[in-house]
Amino acid sequence: ADGELVQYHYGLKDLVTILFYIFIAIILHAVVQEYALDKINRRLHLSKVKHSKFNESGQLVAFHLTSVIWCLYVVVTEEYISNPRSLWENYPHVYLPFQVKFFYLCQLAYWLHALPELYFQKVRKEEIPRQLRCIALYLLHIAGAYLLNLTRLGLILLLLQYLAEFFFHMARLVYFTDENNEKLFNVWAVVFVVTRLFTLTLYILVIGFGLPRVESQALDPERGNLFSFLFNNILFRMSVLLLVCLFQASVMWRFIHFQLRRWREYWNEQSSRKRAAAAAGSKQQTKPLKRDSGYHENGVVKAENGTSPRTKKLKSP
Repeated sequence: ADGELVQYHYGLKDLVTILFYIFIAIILHAVVQEYALDKINRRLHLSKVKHSKFNESGQLVAFHLTSVIWCLYVVVTEEYISNPRSLWENYPHVYLPFQVKFFYLCQLAYWLHALPELYFQKVRKEEIPRQLRCIALYLLHIAGAYLLNLTRLGLILLLLQYLAEFFFHMARLVYFTDENNEKLFNVWAVVFVVTRLFTLTLYILVIGFGLPRVESQALDPERGNLFSFLFNNILFRMSVLLLVCLFQASVMWRFIHFQLRRWREYWNEQSSRKRAAAAAGSKQQTKPLKRDSGYHENGVVKAENGTSPRTKKLKSP
């Protein structure tokens, strides 16, 4: 009421909050599964493999759509987009507004809840390593941005990442309902490339050019500044930047390899269809035509009623 602004920083009590929201995420996961995805699955009659992938994409579509709207609201109200300099000015950003801190805690809670969901959803054994790798990468990046006081940069990067992931899983859902509809995959490909370029540009701008201009920040546990002093070291800064570039390059390489394989399969399918159509047309041309309505018996054409189809000559009286 008196205009006092309350801000927060991270601490051990965050673990209790994250644990609470893990249970909330499990309940919401079950609600989406029972009241939305299971009803759609009964109508589609998918196989076991497609059923598992449909459930995975359905859950992630709901999560990514919610996170994109929420993250966009946060970055707009905090003016991180309108003022890009705020991404590195006054670094380290030890003290956070409530909505920024709450967003990060909910993100950590969601990806931690995905671990017990692997058991509850009875995920196939061959799918578990892939999903564990995805969960570990999200937890590493979100927790790293939260602990290294790079929350503002992390918000923008999460917004870009979740936007691309939303289109990908939405395209999968449409594909499972209609296997001939792959238009959304083309939209996802464009969004993916654009978001990767923006991601790499932001990393270079903030870590490579923005943070070196910030005044030196020493280790200060009393203020909660435990990790920010690392960015004073140019070797650490360049190592982080190199790892980011290598990671983005590997992601782009996998994406290009996936697209080339997809296009190759598409053209092979089209060529096989053309060959099948050409073979069917040639068979129709070589098929003998039936010129009479009768049948042959001992070399003589007989009509259907057993008489000869030839007209008989009448004898003169």
